[in-house]
Amino acid sequence: MQALCSSPRGEPLAEDSRALRALAVLEQLAGAGQPFSLSQLSLRLHIPKATLMRLIESLETQGYVMHLPDSRGTDRGITLGPKAAQLALTTLSNNTFGRACRSLLRSLVDALGETCNLTALDRDTVLYLERVETTEPLRLHLQPGTRVPLHCTASGKLFLSQMPPAERRPVLARLTLERRTQGTLTELNLLEAELDRLAARGIGIDNEELVRGMVAVAVPVRDAAAGHVLAALAIHAPTARASLNDLLKAVPKLKDAALKLAPLLSAGPSAEHPYHER
Repeated sequence: MQALCSSPRGEPLAEDSRALRALAVLEQLAGAGQPFSLSQLSLRLHIPKATLMRLIESLETQGYVMHLPDSRGTDRGITLGPKAAQLALTTLSNNTFGRACRSLLRSLVDALGETCNLTALDRDTVLYLERVETTEPLRLHLQPGTRVPLHCTASGKLFLSQMPPAERRPVLARLTLERRTQGTLTELNLLEAELDRLAARGIGIDNEELVRGMVAVAVPVRDAAAGHVLAALAIHAPTARASLNDLLKAVPKLKDAALKLAPLLSAGPSAEHPYHER
């Protein structure tokens, strides 16, 4: 009898399709907002622990996965590595999704006059997926593939605010609340109170918290069927040209654009709920 394992979509993989096991592992990790333990991955994929451990070791050697400590700094959780993220970015930049996404972002930038970004939650950071710059000479230059902190960015605070409390607590426990500007929230209780306020508003804001003189607002891109947060759509501008209140006025247009982006992300291979229970 052939041994079977399952893909993240529940489809069985035969023993002679071992090469697909690595893809199944990467796809499972891509849909996770938190690191998985070896036991969790083994249970989800129906791969024996010993077999999965050898596969993980091979993927880690190549940079496709990596280990992170949990909130207590003990058990090593498994998450995507830098090479997997780079592969995803390369794929996005060369397919229909990338072109459609950049077209939508370009229309939004033309309408609002400021740089707009599409970002994703990548482990404990914000990852820039796509970006269209304003034509204004004064702007913040960040390339797709750049990672920025969760605690002091509009997208990052949006992702944190949308997590259930049981998911958010261990993430906050792992973060180093580094002070980037005088406005950065570095006290955990103040940050948690801010996240609760943002959760009620359904947005994320950066009031000169990452870079002095730069403000930003983010809205969620949600799965149309289940309402899960797939990504964040953000706009940012220098305070010399726009205030935070000016950007808040753009929220309706951002939300309209997010609705148009959602089907593109939902059709992708890893458009699973990033905060699903495990």
